[in-house]
Amino acid sequence: MTTEQMANARLFRSLHTPAEPLALANAWDVASARVIEAAGAPAIATTSAGVAWSLGSPDGDALGREQALELISRITAAVAVPVTADIEGGYGQDAADVAATVAGVIAAGAVGVNIEDGTRHPDELAKRLAVARQTADREGVDLFLNARIDTYLFGLGEADTRLEETLSRARRYVDAGADGIFVPGVTDTTVIETLAKGISVPLNVMAAPGAPTVAELGALGVARVSLGPGVAQAAYAAARRAARELFDTGAYDSLTDGIAFPELNALLSSRH
Repeated sequence: MTTEQMANARLFRSLHTPAEPLALANAWDVASARVIEAAGAPAIATTSAGVAWSLGSPDGDALGREQALELISRITAAVAVPVTADIEGGYGQDAADVAATVAGVIAAGAVGVNIEDGTRHPDELAKRLAVARQTADREGVDLFLNARIDTYLFGLGEADTRLEETLSRARRYVDAGADGIFVPGVTDTTVIETLAKGISVPLNVMAAPGAPTVAELGALGVARVSLGPGVAQAAYAAARRAARELFDTGAYDSLTDGIAFPELNALLSSRH
């Protein structure tokens, strides 16, 4: 752990406020992280889906821990702002594996993690969060643990009890050591406001076209807004459009809005 990492941990924690929500355009490799940082990002968050895709794996705990950690290390070395890493369910079968992953994330220089419950029983994520917190404390890093609740993203349980189930999980995860709660898939402003009021730690939601603006979400009580795999999906869509145009018409107009070669090259030549 370096002095810089300790300072980044304090800074990252301070950025979570509804008054000015932390906006995260999730990166998936060094180039995307540098582009996002240069655009004015106060922090870099990775997207596990984008990372997995870029390394040839599907999303969903299919990527190996060492591959994920190597990528996190490359990103933290390339940017000056704090980095938080999406580690899916912890890249392991049990809490001991999660401890190894969290120790590796800290060694890689990150100051936060996202860890998700998915379709696991909430008790399992609570165990993983507790181990993650113990590991971070042992390493001496004030790691920001963001617990992802997938009730809305996956449509778990009955619709009329989903809100209370989400709040129940949030309380359990906070008790286990979570510093923030991430509820992707929720778009109803009334539900978002109820979640923000009912959760004692910063609330993170995932935004997409049609969602309220960052400022509007902040007014509802949201402290962190992320784009998840959306930026990576848009980038891959741009690659597909360019390929289809080339193969179908032989034209190249879809390349018009690309970042200029010297600019992109310079971002990778002038790491902090």
